[in-house]
Amino acid sequence: MQPSTAGVPSTPNEHMLSMPSPVGRLLIKGTAVYISAVLFTEEGEETTDAPPLLHECIRQLQEYFEKKRRVFELPLQQPGTPFQQTVWHQLTTIPFGETITYLTLAKRVGNVKSIRAVGTTNGKNNLAIIVPCHRVIGSGGELTGYAGGLWRKQWLLDHERGGLLF
Repeated sequence: MQPSTAGVPSTPNEHMLSMPSPVGRLLIKGTAVYISAVLFTEEGEETTDAPPLLHECIRQLQEYFEKKRRVFELPLQQPGTPFQQTVWHQLTTIPFGETITYLTLAKRVGNVKSIRAVGTTNGKNNLAIIVPCHRVIGSGGELTGYAGGLWRKQWLLDHERGGLLF
């Protein structure tokens, strides 16, 4: 989750679409087979002939912002080490509207001493909102370390805690 797309590699078959959202413009990257990134951006970069999967991602994100969706049902792929993949998978198990601490996340990946590596990996997540790294907070309950900005993290947590869906 980077404020811009600089440094995010693209593959030849990768497409991009953008959408406005309550937390700013989102850039969705992916192929016909998987979504590879949902990033906060200032620019509305897009490619022509984006595959249906990217449009489906936008639809599901819109449902999330409209409080009609709690869980995303999209094929995802982002490059990372086995440790990073484990951390990102654990993020997807944090229930909608709930938070855990970085320490709890480190315990879930099987190594309490990996708390710093867990935090670093959390910050390298390129699938904002869908892989909910915003649901990880500091041990004292404080908001810490969100690449999209702490105001976005606060907004997303308030959005999820702001009432029941449906």
